[in-house]
Amino acid sequence: MSGLGGLNKSENGVVIGLVQLKLPLIKTPMDVAIQTARIVELVGKARRNLSTMDLVVFPEYALHGLSMDTNPAIMCTLDGPEVAAFKKACRDNAIWGCFSIMEANPGGNPYNSGLIIDDQGELKLYYRKLHPWVPVEPWEPGDLGIPVIDGPKGCKLSLIICHDGMFPEMAREAAYKGAEIMLRTAGYTAPIRQAWRFTNQSNSFCNLMVTANVCMCGSDGTFDSMGEGMIVNFDGSIIAEGVTGRVDEIITAEVRPDLVREARANWGVENNIYQLGHRGFTAVDGGAQDAPYSYMHDLINGRYRLPWEDSVKVTDGTSSGFDKPDRRFGDKLPEAAE
Repeated sequence: MSGLGGLNKSENGVVIGLVQLKLPLIKTPMDVAIQTARIVELVGKARRNLSTMDLVVFPEYALHGLSMDTNPAIMCTLDGPEVAAFKKACRDNAIWGCFSIMEANPGGNPYNSGLIIDDQGELKLYYRKLHPWVPVEPWEPGDLGIPVIDGPKGCKLSLIICHDGMFPEMAREAAYKGAEIMLRTAGYTAPIRQAWRFTNQSNSFCNLMVTANVCMCGSDGTFDSMGEGMIVNFDGSIIAEGVTGRVDEIITAEVRPDLVREARANWGVENNIYQLGHRGFTAVDGGAQDAPYSYMHDLINGRYRLPWEDSVKVTDGTSSGFDKPDRRFGDKLPEAAE
């Protein structure tokens, strides 16, 4: 299915490259500039590495490392030099690219944002991580939903980030909006290895969707990221994976969005994303199309509460060294509201 990692590209194939980027240590604006240049260099490597490659994917934290530093001096903006450099790299190398930035937010904490840029250097997808990895990550919860775009070769393409993929609702929402390929970029470290593998496979199988997933790789002297580039087919089988932990290795494979479309149309057994909204269609015409799940109704009505809610001990970031927040979601910092 992988076409020898994309070497033998079929007419309907999309070739994806996952960069197991070496984990950087970032403290200053100069560090950010140097790392930007390194990412640009690797976009060129991806193109030279495989002329058939359509999309090169960099992990979460590719630009900023894992320090969780919210220093405004090293934050990025969409119109800043880092994004301009990524756009130029995609245009110069005629390749689509997926990139990670920590985005300045005058109204609160920075956003953990992902970008997909096309082979003409145009920004096509802009996403803010919906589920920061609490209590460790200080990023503002995303507010842009889960966008789905027309990607290379006309595929329907979406992006989620790291911890997002531990929530089955995220992959389901992407697929419900039409995604045939979902990218998951991450900075995860080794303790998450098993959960990373089975959630990637579950996200694919439960939604008849290809997923392409990659982490940072190597050590910055404090943290050790695991690489683990993994491309999973819509039936949950692994097409390609990086198992050596080699930094800057690009894991490649061809995927087939046309076969995703075929499966979604033709599968009867285990067409789960369809059957979710058509329960028991063998027994009743069209299936039951209700919403029998209490948590859905409670979320919508602002009353989501677990039976064990009062026993939950970690409910803010103080255990990871952050101050307890005093601002509700949607509220702006006083200086931004003026």
